[in-house]
Amino acid sequence: MKKHFLSLVSAVCFSTAAIAQIPNAGFETWDNIGSYQNPDSWSTMNNLTSAQSMFTATKGTPGSPGSSYLKLTSKTIGAAVVPGIAVCGKLDTMSLLPISGVPFTQRPASFTGKWQHMLFGNSAGSVMVLLTKWNTTQNTRDTVAHGLQGLSSMVMAWTNFSINLNYMDSLHYPDSCLIVLNASGANPSNNDYLWVDNLAFTGTVAVSQTPTDVGVKANVMNVPTLGVFPNPSQGQITINYNLATEERISIQIVDVNGKIVKDIPATNLIGTNILTVETNKLS
Repeated sequence: MKKHFLSLVSAVCFSTAAIAQIPNAGFETWDNIGSYQNPDSWSTMNNLTSAQSMFTATKGTPGSPGSSYLKLTSKTIGAAVVPGIAVCGKLDTMSLLPISGVPFTQRPASFTGKWQHMLFGNSAGSVMVLLTKWNTTQNTRDTVAHGLQGLSSMVMAWTNFSINLNYMDSLHYPDSCLIVLNASGANPSNNDYLWVDNLAFTGTVAVSQTPTDVGVKANVMNVPTLGVFPNPSQGQITINYNLATEERISIQIVDVNGKIVKDIPATNLIGTNILTVETNKLS
């Protein structure tokens, strides 16, 4: 078993017209699954919470525009709060992590839509986009581009949003897109909510003829496909990495003096691993 060690310096900024269709981007199509509905082409926590007749993803009407939109609401079920999550693709409802996205082969500049959201605790939700490509040499999934926007303040009326995509790969097109909508952060509170509608990709980022390799990716040669974003960070970062084989991963944040300020429990699953780390208590 290989052993990789990754250190992230907390004082450094981590460098790294609609062109494609997102499945059911306006949330107009819903599947009837027993006692509840689920947005077509999207995975939610409903199949886990339906046993308690509780649903974290529901249809709202009317849409903006259209007849419906997606309402994600974190709910208290028993002793825990189950976050409102929706993934364009497949979601593991036990680990709360996305498993896979949907086919996608464009290089858009930004991810747009409309939203409303409210935070009832201190752990804000987020909207994340990850464009990836299968690496046939290493049998891993490489990150082409990523975007993340935290829900840092309340939005009580339909408002347009736009999230810029940061490209780590200037030479290739992706083959998959993963979109994760989350009403809460790592510590969800009851009734945190995120409403979304009218999702789209806009703009185009051209393929470059010369490779670029800067920032964290250049400094961590052992770990394939490392992504750390947003850049710069305020309160929360997302780390994603791919493992071709079973390996032991250690992730630490150190300050400019080399002192370890945070040890991060890492997952060691083969394939894509995604971690969300709260940084608001770090100087």
